[in-house]
Amino acid sequence: MKTIDRILLGLGLLIPLWLFAGVALTSLGYPGYSHLDQAMSMLGAVGAPTHGYSAWVNNFPLGVLFVLFAIGLIRNFGGSRLALFSAVLVLLHGLASFAAGYFSCDQGCAPAQPSISQQVHNLAGLIMFVTLALAIVLWTFLGKRLLSSPGFGRFSMLCLILAVVTVAMMSKAFAEGHGFGLYQRLNYGVCVVWIAALAWIALRAEVTPASAR
Repeated sequence: MKTIDRILLGLGLLIPLWLFAGVALTSLGYPGYSHLDQAMSMLGAVGAPTHGYSAWVNNFPLGVLFVLFAIGLIRNFGGSRLALFSAVLVLLHGLASFAAGYFSCDQGCAPAQPSISQQVHNLAGLIMFVTLALAIVLWTFLGKRLLSSPGFGRFSMLCLILAVVTVAMMSKAFAEGHGFGLYQRLNYGVCVVWIAALAWIALRAEVTPASAR
């Protein structure tokens, strides 16, 4: 594997670390912010004390990391159409991260009449969830074919189940007005840990052109 390919794949290992550190550090500038109850988007919401720099610390750098990691997947697994599709999904996730940061949510993030910016932000968030969920689905099959790792396929399935369960808990918590922040972090945390696991196994695997399509 070429050095550039190892660097691109290795960026996947950085994604969860950047997310956790970025959100934690940004929240220090938001007095009274609750990781348990408040969405991460609240850090960049209109009127938030961290509005001016939250996206520059979180959404934009993470978008870059996802896009570069996706390029690494394309370079290393482009022989498989399913793997190529998964890479495109990861790339779209990165672009949606940019959109979610650029289009801030309204003050409070849950207005009765959302602005265009809020609507685009919500759509970007939906795309972020769907793209990674679909990528995880694909690698439940590709783990054995491309990485010679049936265990990674099972791990991917576990992550998919956890992602679906936590998104359901997010909906319930939003309706109840308590715990949304916790379940959102668990949901996205599962997805970025899965990305790091894929990066780790891909770096350790002997990648060969895939015959399985």
